[in-house]
Amino acid sequence: MEGPRSPAESELPSVLNFLTQSLRAEANWSIAAEYPTALSPSNLHNMRIMTEADQVVSHAVLKPLIVKSPHVIFKVGAIGSVVTNETHRNKGLSTQIIEDCIQQATRQQCDVAILWTDLYDFYRRMGFELAGTEISIVVEEEFQAPDPSLRLSKDPKVAAEAIHRLYSTHTVNSVRTVEETRKYLSIPKTQVYTAWDTSGQLAAYAIEGKGVDLGGYIHEWGGSITALLTLLSYIRREKQQPVTIIVPRHAKNLIQRLLEKPVTYNQGYLGMIKILNFDQLSAKIKRAFRAEGVSDIVLEKQNDKYVFGCGQDLAVFDGEQNLTHLLFGPVNIEALGVFKPETAQKLGKILPLNLWIWGWDSI
Repeated sequence: MEGPRSPAESELPSVLNFLTQSLRAEANWSIAAEYPTALSPSNLHNMRIMTEADQVVSHAVLKPLIVKSPHVIFKVGAIGSVVTNETHRNKGLSTQIIEDCIQQATRQQCDVAILWTDLYDFYRRMGFELAGTEISIVVEEEFQAPDPSLRLSKDPKVAAEAIHRLYSTHTVNSVRTVEETRKYLSIPKTQVYTAWDTSGQLAAYAIEGKGVDLGGYIHEWGGSITALLTLLSYIRREKQQPVTIIVPRHAKNLIQRLLEKPVTYNQGYLGMIKILNFDQLSAKIKRAFRAEGVSDIVLEKQNDKYVFGCGQDLAVFDGEQNLTHLLFGPVNIEALGVFKPETAQKLGKILPLNLWIWGWDSI
């Protein structure tokens, strides 16, 4: 057995064939078409494989993302496409390859790693924990469009520059180029919905589906709330069935407007998160608090425990996983009941941190 290691460029076709057969056997496209920035020659150094007799038997990929938010700029290591050949399972290969991805992400100064899975116990053994917040809102019934002047379309031929311009207005987003946006727009089974104002400018967009994933879910969107609601009204009418939109916790205005409609609200986790570089993340968080006028913030690691609070009002948390819940949610600082009200109010200025991964960036 050889690896974990990154594949040589000459091995990329066989790696993609292994992944397509293992994960997309029913699809009529290569898995690389679904993940054009992660499973690409430019990210070859972050693809990890194990081979036996020159055959790929296990794989995972790391995609580092720079995520900008109002308080912190994160470097996030997204991990995905984890698979081991059926004949080589239960030998610890997936564990080895994930741990190698974690090491690569740590070396590349990622603050945290994130992945999406339902194998919670497996990944908890490697220090991941369900954390962060993802809200899905199901638009159950049709509703009247708030701005009937907009021109609405589901024509997929949309300029990447127009999508990128609206995407870039989000307060929390992954840094992308226009070319990356263009690649994302070409992903199979991606439905693009758009709203245009009377001057011909893109006012809102919504993206549903991503290959075999996220079918029936609007996982990317942008534009003014009025234009976006008008677009959602159009999508609900076109589909003639309930529509689900995924939104971050901090999209409070949009959530409030949606809750005025006949909808179903569901709150879940963003994903499984593992802190990689505590000292680096702690320094960023402290700077964010100081920028908000909180100068006496304490966030320190002592052996396997974490000391957190303001001034002399401190709490000790056991283990990294408890800290992950505290920093990224869904733990509510005030509801926790371990800090004085004034301390909880200070901590609530920053926490939980606004970490969000848009659907196109999930791997």
